[in-house]
Amino acid sequence: MLDITSTPLKSLLHRRRPGYSLEAPFYLSPEIFAADMETIFQRHWIFVGVEPDVPEPGDAMVVDIGGTSVVIVRDDDMNVVAFHNVCRHRGARLVHDYKTTVGNLVCRYHAWTYGLDGKLMFAEHMGENFDMSCHGLKPVHLRSLEGLLFLCLADEPPADFDDMAAVMAPYLAPHDLRNTKVAFEMDIVEPGNWKLTMENNRECYHCAGNHPELTVPLFAEGFGFAPESLDEAGRLQAERYSCLVNENHGDWEKAGFPSRCQEHLDDMVTGYRAERLPLDGDAESHTLDTKAACKKLMGKFTNHKMGALHFWTQPNSWHHFMADHAVTFSVLPLDAEHSLLRTKWLVHKDAVEGVDYDVENLKAVWVATNDQDSTLVGYCQTGARSPAYEPGPYSPHTEMLVERFCNWYVGRMTEVHGL
Repeated sequence: MLDITSTPLKSLLHRRRPGYSLEAPFYLSPEIFAADMETIFQRHWIFVGVEPDVPEPGDAMVVDIGGTSVVIVRDDDMNVVAFHNVCRHRGARLVHDYKTTVGNLVCRYHAWTYGLDGKLMFAEHMGENFDMSCHGLKPVHLRSLEGLLFLCLADEPPADFDDMAAVMAPYLAPHDLRNTKVAFEMDIVEPGNWKLTMENNRECYHCAGNHPELTVPLFAEGFGFAPESLDEAGRLQAERYSCLVNENHGDWEKAGFPSRCQEHLDDMVTGYRAERLPLDGDAESHTLDTKAACKKLMGKFTNHKMGALHFWTQPNSWHHFMADHAVTFSVLPLDAEHSLLRTKWLVHKDAVEGVDYDVENLKAVWVATNDQDSTLVGYCQTGARSPAYEPGPYSPHTEMLVERFCNWYVGRMTEVHGL
């Protein structure tokens, strides 16, 4: 374990001021970045993809978390399993492509060959006393939450994943993600520390002035507002939103779609938040015209107007699930000042491109929103480098969820190291 007890990180964690942003070294320091990778990304459940990334036996996907490479494989029994992407011979990287299809996992260096269950099947010239059963691939903890895939690189993963799963499975099950396909995916390298990307996501204070595409169907009020600052029109809008939430939650839950807010962002190791929120007017989905992007609905849905289920997990994901499609987001740190944002758009597996959906329409809102957010994250990263930067106060009405992310982060960093 990285010893941080005598480093500046210890004092930075101890003097963190509640209700304020973190000090600049949390966003700039390579040493703190290394501590983040060891403490957060090597020890917690990390969202990395969806079961439709590997839909058929032999399908494989590689995920790199810092210096650790993992290969996720669909085996011959249709189970999804994960292994360290390292040959047990001399440590060569085993699978080189992000996504591929294999019969077996074959090392390009000396052709050591592993089955989809990770067992070593072939290793030439190793002598008669060589025991192949002792040289299988090293497994990685993998859990599927109704089709959402989470990895944990620790020997002992946090046990409270089961608690989250018990609550969230009924929320996610109606969307039947296992019977979807990835219609489109894209990666963005954001010019900022991973915490800035997450903090930006955890509030919509910035939405009205920066996300014209997203805020057509989305109520910014769903992520907080200050009642005393509203004019008459704003007050009426907030009241209308509150009524819609109450009415829709009741109707949706009677129809078998759990909707009410579940929030454990900073009081669980595996922190999460979820709520099904209404969309404005006649909106059906996150599209430019607010209408459904896919004619073939997901899972159990028969009505396009079912709002949008928002699901966040600590430390690295957020998701939007609608009746017609879903969008998943994962953040993977690259270095102290750059992060990979990976976005996937899912539709029913039988939906036909060009007939049931148009990819450009499907992705337009979140492609624009991701680009806008990346710019904003870059602004914050640049500002953190300035000697004038100092932690600023969060809005108690619109940035309370940012505060809970920072509470979670500081709490995990201090608890893991016994500080």
